[in-house]
Amino acid sequence: MIYVRTQKNAMVAASAVGALCLLMATGCTTKKYVRSQTAPIIQHTNELDDATAKNGRDIRDVDQRAQSGIQQAEQSANQATQQANTAKQAAGTAQQSAQEAVNRADSLASVVSNLDNYKQMADISVHFGFDKTTLTNKDKEKLDEFAQKLNGAKGYLLEVTGGTDSTGSATYNYDLSQRRAESVVQYLASKYNIPPHKFYLIGIGKDQAVAPNRTAKGRAENRRVTVQLLSNTTGQEPTAPAQTGMLARPQ
Repeated sequence: MIYVRTQKNAMVAASAVGALCLLMATGCTTKKYVRSQTAPIIQHTNELDDATAKNGRDIRDVDQRAQSGIQQAEQSANQATQQANTAKQAAGTAQQSAQEAVNRADSLASVVSNLDNYKQMADISVHFGFDKTTLTNKDKEKLDEFAQKLNGAKGYLLEVTGGTDSTGSATYNYDLSQRRAESVVQYLASKYNIPPHKFYLIGIGKDQAVAPNRTAKGRAENRRVTVQLLSNTTGQEPTAPAQTGMLARPQ
C-alpha cells in the first residue's frame, strides 16, 4: 500500500512538473511572438515620430523664411516709397527753384520802376574754380578796375548775375551761383563803400550758359559772375523798393 501511494504521488509530481514546463514553454513562446509582432509596430511608430518631428521643423523653417521674406518685401516697399517721395520732393524743389530763377532774371524791370532811363555803361565777368566761391587776386584786380568807372556814373545800379556750369543738380547750382554773386557784391560793397540799394543780385545757376558745357573750357566760362553798370541818364537815384526774398538780395 505504501508503494502504491508513493508511486501515485510520483506520478502526480511528474504531471505537475510537466504542466509547469509546458506552461513555461508556452509563456516564452508567447513573449517571443508578442515581441516579434510588436517590434515592427514600435519601429514604425518611432519612424512616424521622427517624420512628424522633421515635418514640424520643416514647417517652422518655411514659416521663418516666409516671415523673413515678407519683412524684406515690406522694407523694400517702404524704401521704394521713401525714395519716390524724396524724388518727388526734389523735383518739386527743383521746379520751384527754376521758377524763382526765372522770376529773378526777369524781375529787374519790376524792381526798378524807371529802368527805361538806365543804360549799360560797362560790364565785367570774373570766373571761379569748380565748386568755388572765393575770389582770386586776379578777380579782385579786375573788380578794382571796374569800380573806377563808378566815379563818373550818375544814379547807377549794379546788376550782379551769378552762373554755374552744368555739373550738379539745379537746386545746388542756384545756391552756388547766388553765393558766387554774393562774394562779388561783398568785395565791392566793403572796399568801395557802395550802399546796398545800388546792387541787384541774382543767381541763375546753369540756366543761361554763355558757352557749351561739353568742354572743360566752356564749363570754365560758365562758372562766372557778371557785373553790369547801369547808369540813369537823368542822373536820378534808383527808385528800387526794399530788396527782400528771392527777387533781389542787397549786400
